[in-house]
Amino acid sequence: MQNGRHVQDLLGLRERQGSEFGSDALTERAWGSNGTSTSDPSSTRTTNGAIHGLRTASEATLPDPTPIIPYWSAKRHLTCGNPAFRSSSARLFPWRGSAPGKLKTANAALVLCLNIDVDPPDIIKTNPCAVLECWVNPHSLPSHKALEAIGSNLQHQFEGLSLKIPYKPILDPSYEDLRRFCITLRKQAKDETVCFYYNGHGVPKPTPSGELWCFNRNYTQYIPVSLMEVQTWLGSPGVYIWDCSAAGHLLQNFINFAERRDQDVLTTRGSYADGMQPYINSLQLAACAAHEQLPSCPELPADVFTSCLTSPIDIALRYFIMTHHLPNNISPDMVMQVPGDLKDRRTPLGELNWIFTAITDTIAWTTFPRDVFTRLYRSDLLIASLFRNFLLAERIMKNYHCTPVTHPPLPATNTHQLWAAWDLALDTCLRQLPELLAKTPGASTSPASPATTATRPGPVGQRGSSSAPLSEKPYQYIPSRFFTDQLTAFEVWISRGGSALTKRGPLSLPLQNGSDRCDTPDVAIGSAIPEASSLVPRKPPDQLPIVLQVLLSQPHRLRALILLSQFVDLGPWAVNLVLTIGIFPYISKLLQAAGQDLRPVLIFIWARILAVDPSVQVDLYNTGGFKYFANVLATQEDNELPNSSEHKAMCAFILSAVARDFYNGQMACWRERVFDACFEHLEEGDFLLRQWSALCIAQIWDTNDEVKVYGVDRGTQDKLILMLSDDSPEVRSAVLYALSTFLGAAAGKGQGGGGSGTQYQLEERIHFRMEVAVATGATLAVRDDASPMVRKELLVLISCLVREWRGHFVVCAWMYWEEDRRWRTGDSHAHVHHVEDEVTSQALAEWLDGFGDDENAREENRVLLSSFFTIFVVLLELTIDPYHEVATLAQTVMDYIFALLLASPFARLDLVPPLHVDYRPTGVNGMHSRASSAQGSPLIPHPPSPVFSRPVPTRSDTMSSTISSGVTTTLRRTSSFANALRHLAGGIAFPSMDEARAPPSPGLASHSRLDPLIASRPPSPNLNIAQYASPYSRPPTPSRDKERERERGNLHSPPVSPTAAPANFLPSHVMEALVEEDMVRLRARRRAGAHGRRTAGSGAAGSSTVGGGPDSPCGSTFSMDSNVSSVPLGCGTGNGLRDVLPLKSSFFDWCCEYFTEPQMRQTEADEPGSMQYNYQVWRQQRNEQVITETQSQGIVAESSTWDRPVANLHVNSNPLSMALHAYDPHLVIANDTDMISVWDWRQRKRLNYFCNGNPKGTSITSLHIINQDVGGIIMTGAADGIVRLYRNYDPTLEQGPLQMVSSFRALHEMIQVRRGSGLVLDWKQSGGTLLIGGDSRIIRVWDAHTETQVLDLDTNCDSPVTSITSDQGSSSTFIVGFADGLVKVFDRRLEEEDAIVRSYHDHHSWVQNVKYHPRIGGQFLSASLAGEVRLWDARGSDKAAQAWDLHHAGLSTFDVHSQTGAFATTSALIPANFRYQRLMIHPISDSLPHTTLTMLNLPTGLSTYPPKSPSPYIPRYTSFAFHPMEMLYAIGLPDGSVKINGCKLV
Repeated sequence: MQNGRHVQDLLGLRERQGSEFGSDALTERAWGSNGTSTSDPSSTRTTNGAIHGLRTASEATLPDPTPIIPYWSAKRHLTCGNPAFRSSSARLFPWRGSAPGKLKTANAALVLCLNIDVDPPDIIKTNPCAVLECWVNPHSLPSHKALEAIGSNLQHQFEGLSLKIPYKPILDPSYEDLRRFCITLRKQAKDETVCFYYNGHGVPKPTPSGELWCFNRNYTQYIPVSLMEVQTWLGSPGVYIWDCSAAGHLLQNFINFAERRDQDVLTTRGSYADGMQPYINSLQLAACAAHEQLPSCPELPADVFTSCLTSPIDIALRYFIMTHHLPNNISPDMVMQVPGDLKDRRTPLGELNWIFTAITDTIAWTTFPRDVFTRLYRSDLLIASLFRNFLLAERIMKNYHCTPVTHPPLPATNTHQLWAAWDLALDTCLRQLPELLAKTPGASTSPASPATTATRPGPVGQRGSSSAPLSEKPYQYIPSRFFTDQLTAFEVWISRGGSALTKRGPLSLPLQNGSDRCDTPDVAIGSAIPEASSLVPRKPPDQLPIVLQVLLSQPHRLRALILLSQFVDLGPWAVNLVLTIGIFPYISKLLQAAGQDLRPVLIFIWARILAVDPSVQVDLYNTGGFKYFANVLATQEDNELPNSSEHKAMCAFILSAVARDFYNGQMACWRERVFDACFEHLEEGDFLLRQWSALCIAQIWDTNDEVKVYGVDRGTQDKLILMLSDDSPEVRSAVLYALSTFLGAAAGKGQGGGGSGTQYQLEERIHFRMEVAVATGATLAVRDDASPMVRKELLVLISCLVREWRGHFVVCAWMYWEEDRRWRTGDSHAHVHHVEDEVTSQALAEWLDGFGDDENAREENRVLLSSFFTIFVVLLELTIDPYHEVATLAQTVMDYIFALLLASPFARLDLVPPLHVDYRPTGVNGMHSRASSAQGSPLIPHPPSPVFSRPVPTRSDTMSSTISSGVTTTLRRTSSFANALRHLAGGIAFPSMDEARAPPSPGLASHSRLDPLIASRPPSPNLNIAQYASPYSRPPTPSRDKERERERGNLHSPPVSPTAAPANFLPSHVMEALVEEDMVRLRARRRAGAHGRRTAGSGAAGSSTVGGGPDSPCGSTFSMDSNVSSVPLGCGTGNGLRDVLPLKSSFFDWCCEYFTEPQMRQTEADEPGSMQYNYQVWRQQRNEQVITETQSQGIVAESSTWDRPVANLHVNSNPLSMALHAYDPHLVIANDTDMISVWDWRQRKRLNYFCNGNPKGTSITSLHIINQDVGGIIMTGAADGIVRLYRNYDPTLEQGPLQMVSSFRALHEMIQVRRGSGLVLDWKQSGGTLLIGGDSRIIRVWDAHTETQVLDLDTNCDSPVTSITSDQGSSSTFIVGFADGLVKVFDRRLEEEDAIVRSYHDHHSWVQNVKYHPRIGGQFLSASLAGEVRLWDARGSDKAAQAWDLHHAGLSTFDVHSQTGAFATTSALIPANFRYQRLMIHPISDSLPHTTLTMLNLPTGLSTYPPKSPSPYIPRYTSFAFHPMEMLYAIGLPDGSVKINGCKLV
């Protein structure tokens, strides 16, 4: 498979001419980026195929799919801003070496027991035999000098592994010396690791009981030393190296003693003290097993195990020439003169060391368990080197019947296939050795004397190199192709299906730590991938550790980074792999590189790392690496960075991750002017950059007063509010997220709160007005947004304002309650005195009078309260939002407000009736009482009833007239609209707190759940995870019986309620106290953090109230009730409420998922050969075949009969609306209430049946199927003004459960008319345009791309819109029919007052439908209920071009076939003829003006004439629909039968 979006296009790298990188240019070709970052706001960047037109050979053989834009199919529609669930197997494996048993070596003891010239009694040496110890011949020097030389060389060899550790050679020690040195080393190491090396070549073998040997003071006896004593001296942890024969005895006995010690500690103490580790955690390396003896081959050194561990290159070269025949008679002494430096990778010796490190790392990575590899190879440099070199020791010594062993035990690696690559590298180097030595001065090809070999100065392997004479050109060493070849192999793995998933097995990603789980990709709920949970990533390529080693090389670095970026693009599991292997130190140092060519790939990789593991924010801060990305983000010249917008968006993400929940990171970003750079990028053309600029601002000023002050000074909040009209829903949500954090929402792990901080530079009232203005501006800007994700973020913002200014919202809730109660009971209490009617007006007037003659203060407070009331009304509307998550969150906020109202002194006013309120339907009509949602949860308490209930006045005086006539229309229609919502929301039940916490149980069902209408809820969204949070806490230990009683609504938590005694204060007094308390809370906030960073939990003196604010202002005149002095008037009475606000947003986490998703390759649906791709190709071919067939059939159908029976279906109720799928045999039917059924009319089988969720008393008035080319989404429009969309309605495709994709209120201004049409919509697939009309004086145009309303067109008509149709081409005109018979043509391109371009008046009754002529552009047909059908020419006169009067008794349905010149009508049912309905199909052709193609009398199945229409919004009893493509039609009859007939084409 091929990468859909080529890495070069993403990273934007340029082609290098004459590259010095050699074959690395294979990956660096075609760097050119022929496009910029897309600015399509609906683009998901992962759903498109080959974005830049790159096609492969395999793709060329497949049909070229026509670009099809499926609407409401982006990621946000499947998740609504909720991050995917992370399974337990997706958690990160600890990659920092922080796993249990981490070791860090502090010092080392190098114990040498050689006793030169004296052989131990149990060793019989061969002649000749191995003599070299640390490459020194002990017999060539005096014994004491030889011992010193050996000790010095051994120390140098260990220093070559790690220079930072002090090594102490202990030469032929006595028992006392050994004990003293060991105890001293442990004291110096403290809790860190001690390395203990033991060479026992001059003493007897270890005993089976676990004793090693040393000497007495006079070297006359061998003294045994038990391992138990060594453990006591050295403690734990430790690293032990046993280089002696029968070393397995020491290893096994050490384990036995360690287990015994650990068990004793657990028995006596329970556990080890902090800092100490169990003895069993110590590491051991032994030269051979217990029954084996060290090899004595004379060609090898005597300490071959030590040589392998400490000088692997020397012993590897010697071993290679022993086992391979090379030309030029290369001798062992020649290989010891390989020029170069181990630390210099450009020299032959350094290159071999580099290759050896890469190979041994790779062998260990591919063989050992993940936790073992991390502990041994990524925690300590010395330990990593020893265990890396141990693999060579195992390979060499097993050829001499000697098996090195370790603890923990490791799998065998001596036959790993990568050893062949090591042999090839050695061969390549050694074949050049004679010429290298010939051209190197001072080098000799003659054998060296043993003494010379034995006394080489300096660390082994660090040979000096000198320049060749100037007169002679030095030999040019040809580097090995090892790394180039390994990179090519890695590239092949990625390009040949590396991203494909597979079943668990030998070719899949290995299990972690031997457990039953492996790193599996996250699978979203509702995934269409069959058996997705059983598929796992492929086994990673063996070359992955080698690629990390290549990062050290300048010539290979760019290619390696590109390949790494492609690998981490595969998913979080790939990022976790490279982190575990050890990429982090390499990638951190590269941020200090000045190369411009590395910028794109480094940005990409770091974005992936931070998306998977945000904890690296601390590392970026400590190292200053974040400045790298801050500089890129601030770059003004776009030509310096290819695809600059996208890479700057990645930088903004990285910096936001650095600042998230990290004060030091916030201040560092602010000092680097990241805030300013993001502020400037808010106006960029790329939506991703705008989105992440806003999110980065949100993270920088989250809970940071200093940055918030700076942001206000720059006017950031005003700029963000202006961006709420952005085309991208993601950008609008990001802006709301930024404004929410500005107002106190928690962007990290905290609870949130505190508003906009101290804002010490502003005056108190200006600060207050600013916070209200921000919330009000945001609310008015996006309250009608079609994206539920945006509406969710709006609720988070509103919840911040409610938390900080709860007193104002309590006042608004009380005023709303009063106004609503007056209206509901006005008719029955019309005789009550007029003074009682004006309680809200009087309270408001008295409150405003408290400001005296200061007109500015009076006006300011009136406007501020109007703003709060506007937000309150929007919050009420959102409590019955059609999207379940939005409604649930809104109910949480509203219940919090009404819980405060119940606990406030308003509840004790003798003018207020009992606040017994409920969201749930009551009565027969299912009306909602929306004045309070506090009783939506059965745990909400009822306050005691007052002494009497005050009668209410007429409805003439509303809240809008009370406050101001200049407030918005939302405020003017508060009561009327709220009660209209009450009617429309009758069928919606909100979850209680127990519903949110526990699955529904039949035994615990509340009364509301017994309603059959509520039981059939509409389908849930894909990720419906919002939970209702009650403002009341549950009792600590409730009994089961009380639980059940509470859930039934019969038992309530004990409220903290005011006394039931009547109060002697006025509503205006309560208003004053509540408003003053809000101001005191603001002053306390400003004092707590003035001129400094705000600290969590700071506030005024005294106990905190709900939400953490101060108590009610005791200094206020009305702060305390004179009768009950312990009850404050303010919100302090709500001390028992839970702190549920502000709401928490998961939008940032959802946005971060973008950087964990593949960007360089096609999605599964776009991968040639995948199941989804093949299915879409098949659909396209099938659709094209259907189009071709129907085009030819359409000509014949214009003169053929249409009475061929196809199928008969029977539904459970009256099918009033129907829609046929253009390509699939699907028929969608809506009945007269809210039920929708989906049928396969070929199989005569019902596929699905579900509830739409519109309120009782309303109907589904519009029904469409969109995205028919790629599948289909059902779109419904109901009389409640709401559009709902559903996916996965065909269960045979196994795409997952039926789900609601989206829903939104398409029309707010629904007119109450005697005979309405509900909601009428028209969908234009080619442009993604949705036209909405109905019982409204406007036609609203929605854009599916942006999910916003584009414009509102006035109908200039008092009658409802009954039908809308638009041309499916590129035309901007559409036709509208009205209830009074008018037909108007609109042009969206014109100004609103000029949008109506034509009007036709021939009809005098309800226009049932309007349709464009299927063959002639500019012509359309209309039909009225009077039975008249007219053909119009928009380019002609205002008179009909042709007329048909078909049904003198009235017409029921009318439709025009979109592929042939034929229309159909059905007669209306009248008392004189209701048992049969006449169906007539006519041609539109002028040549056959009065010809009838088909006339059928269909039985209705009615026994009596129905007294009224099934729906008050649909003036017909039957339904009719032509098939969009085929020559078929469906007719629904009142008895529930649906007949599908076709045209006789033969």
